[in-house]
Amino acid sequence: MGSGTVVPVGAAESRRTATTVPDPTTTTLAVLLIGPAGAGKTSVARYWADRRRVPTAHISLDDVREWVRSGFADPQSGWNDHSEAQYRLARRTCGFAARNFLANGISCILDDAVFPDRPVVGLGGWKRHVGPGLLPVVLLPGLDVVLERNAERTGNRRLTDEEVARIHGRMAGWYGSGLPIIDNSQLDVPGTARVLDEVLARAIASPPSW
Repeated sequence: MGSGTVVPVGAAESRRTATTVPDPTTTTLAVLLIGPAGAGKTSVARYWADRRRVPTAHISLDDVREWVRSGFADPQSGWNDHSEAQYRLARRTCGFAARNFLANGISCILDDAVFPDRPVVGLGGWKRHVGPGLLPVVLLPGLDVVLERNAERTGNRRLTDEEVARIHGRMAGWYGSGLPIIDNSQLDVPGTARVLDEVLARAIASPPSW
């Protein structure tokens, strides 16, 4: 069954689910928001974290990577041993921070452009560093939306149209993966955050296999 399928339940099962499934808005969670550049990951993650009813931290992999100032290995200049090493270091740092927050009852939402076909920047590292309870959700609007949002970015966060299209095409590999996918092409940030809570409620009830 696909992750986006909604199955009606009977009244008895509805009552049982209501009493056994934690409320995602008040549960301590670790969420990984995946998507291409321009998907709105950081904006949605920050908004979602700001408005939860329990303490929640937002950890952006791009922000942590850019803690390196002198000697920063920008992947836009080419993916090489240096950029890969800094990516791995940033991911370990994010995972260490997330585990510390979670151990102290603080939820975390992390964001990263994780590729379905590239193990180096894949889900395995996140699961290893954060833990098996991590809930991955893919944010994947249409290409035209991603291109428009990318055009509004500045500095090294802004990519060429060709690079955005290439990344977006590779992200389509998440379809059929079993991970929940949100197409936020027609959603603003608050609307996307509401859908994220709905997706997380289903993921808590039936964790995705990954």
